[in-house]
Amino acid sequence: MLEVHRLRKEYGDFVAVDDVTFSLAEGGSLAVVGESGSGKTTTARMIAGLERPTAGHVVVCGDEPRPGRPWSRERRVRGRRIQMVFQDPYSSLDRRQRVGDAVAEAVRLHRPLPRREIRARVAQLLDMVGLDDRQASSLPRALSGGQRQRVAIARALAAEPRALILDEAIAALDVSIQAQILTLLAEVRRSTGTALLFITHDLGAVRHISDEVLVMRAGKVVEQGPVGDVLGAPRHPYTRRLIASVPKPGWKPRRRARQPAA
Repeated sequence: MLEVHRLRKEYGDFVAVDDVTFSLAEGGSLAVVGESGSGKTTTARMIAGLERPTAGHVVVCGDEPRPGRPWSRERRVRGRRIQMVFQDPYSSLDRRQRVGDAVAEAVRLHRPLPRREIRARVAQLLDMVGLDDRQASSLPRALSGGQRQRVAIARALAAEPRALILDEAIAALDVSIQAQILTLLAEVRRSTGTALLFITHDLGAVRHISDEVLVMRAGKVVEQGPVGDVLGAPRHPYTRRLIASVPKPGWKPRRRARQPAA
């Protein structure tokens, strides 16, 4: 459902993304991994239509970019098919707006329905992400970080997208909450057929949720393939260093020796 062809993004003399090409199958799950500054988020923003590529193009559901089509129109078309969930859900929600109203706003934006049907759709979306009427009437500040991220996912699903881009969407959460969100995303994928593009540096999460993985370094793709192949038998030295940097069970930080008093 998604084809990315030779994407490139320049900011003046700086090349943030260089010749990135990959595809995402209908209902599939692909992780894009790499250290900070590798170009992961810039790539995701170009796919979502939030950044305009310097070169290359994105094909969503077979819809090729058309010469002469205004970028604003391209963004609207893209936004109905691909939604993005960000790392900090608190900053993506209106702090003065109750959760149910925030989700209802997203429903109205993508599907102009009668009020009664909007209420039913909001209840359905909140139930899908494990929230209820009590959370629907709350303000974002009254929710936990995990609950706020569930609201952000519900808002994204209001568009009935063909794919969700999750940009470090679990990075700011506690480990136990991370596991809950990953399980939720796997269930959303199973029940709706929504494809997942998972931007992360967490290789443990990659193993949990993704079928394939793409490794980026300095804006370029250095390795890609099935998760078991890439993480089990990495070919590129950079991928091997990434895997080696993950703390092993029983690992303890080495204490620096005390310097003798002068």
